[in-house]
Amino acid sequence: MTDTELIELAKAYVALSNSHRINLITPMFAAGACYSSSAVGEHRGRAAIGDMMRGFFSRYPDVYWQATNYRCERNRVSFDFTMSAHEAGSGERLERSGHEQFEFTADGLIERLEVETA
Repeated sequence: MTDTELIELAKAYVALSNSHRINLITPMFAAGACYSSSAVGEHRGRAAIGDMMRGFFSRYPDVYWQATNYRCERNRVSFDFTMSAHEAGSGERLERSGHEQFEFTADGLIERLEVETA
């Protein structure tokens, strides 16, 4: 896949995340994918990643990511983001900035996703 195509896949992932479309997000991951985040820990496999996302979106029902500065190098797409949300139980506002990096398979599936928050 070209760098442009991989960047478009990452942008689609962010758009689906902002729409909380887990049913469309999870098929973007390879079966044995790894999701690693300084905020939610490490999750391995498509099912575990989907479970983590369902819990996260339930806890933060209005979560939204603003992503900028997309770049691609050797099947890796990275970008910077600002995330904002309110916690469902308390209404407490959460805002974080960070960096996200995707590693894709040759078929364009997410093999590894790493999120580092500031």
